[in-house]
Amino acid sequence: MGENAPRGPLDQSGKGEAGLLSELKLAVPWGHIAVKVWGSQKNPPVLCLHGWLDNANSFDRLIPLLPQGFHYVAMDFGGHGLSSHHHPGFPYYNQSFVSDVRRVATAFKWTRFSILGHSFGGTVGSMFACTFPEMVDKLILLDTTPFALDSNETENILTYKRRNIEHMLKVEASQKSPRVSSHEELLQGLLSKNIHLSRECGELLLQRGTMKVDTGLVLNRDPRLSLPENVFDFTSKEMFLQFISSLQANVLLIKATQGYFDVRRENDNKKQPLLFMVDALRVILKERFQYVEVPGSHYVHMNEPHLVAGFISSFLQSQPRTSSRL
Repeated sequence: MGENAPRGPLDQSGKGEAGLLSELKLAVPWGHIAVKVWGSQKNPPVLCLHGWLDNANSFDRLIPLLPQGFHYVAMDFGGHGLSSHHHPGFPYYNQSFVSDVRRVATAFKWTRFSILGHSFGGTVGSMFACTFPEMVDKLILLDTTPFALDSNETENILTYKRRNIEHMLKVEASQKSPRVSSHEELLQGLLSKNIHLSRECGELLLQRGTMKVDTGLVLNRDPRLSLPENVFDFTSKEMFLQFISSLQANVLLIKATQGYFDVRRENDNKKQPLLFMVDALRVILKERFQYVEVPGSHYVHMNEPHLVAGFISSFLQSQPRTSSRL
């Protein structure tokens, strides 16, 4: 597979964690993208994309409940989990994460695959599916929308862009070492910022999201990653309609009834953007679009994966698949 091919296991291989086959490093110009792999590469591929500041462990409880006849790859976006941080001066933009998806597909020599995206990962997957429509046959969105509309954000977008640059420069100029904390301190901090996350699932994310040092643990994500709205590409309704018109994929949107409805929690009571997008997807994609509501929170796929596994399984197994590799 060349320069960007899977380089072999990081620290384990063979059947282990609920059918986990291996952990791989995919070479990229700034280091590597870390992935977790379940199932044979001979099977149809499904790329799993985690949410903002989460990591590939986001799918550990869901994938064992899904059909075994697929090749599941859960990646850590750049700067997240076990993936390399961008070099100093190389910022994180929305397009960076879309490019990460293309690099992983190239490494595995996929010509066509499915995407399963939670939250921010769903918006990245949607942009990829619209940019490379011939490569994505199925797009599954977990408590997210395909894009972030600018309806509630027009007056804030320049502020976000400025804040992202200023935060990046501040972090790069700082000589501070990462803060060392105990496991419990980090867990409580994570749960306080993610009230929809159970303690058990918080533990799961920290397993991949921290690194041991002599006196405790440090978060291993890039500190330049700040708020998600700083790197979102907010989209007008007109652009949204144009984007989704390019989709060739079948789309399943699973909405958690107690989940999030907007990029920022302050706008969660404004559900008009979601309703607009769902209506537009129904009109444009017709029978290629499915919308399902399930009880649960933003992390329903982790906290109660059985509530979404059946819908995802049926969707993945519907309709014949075409060749997925070069």
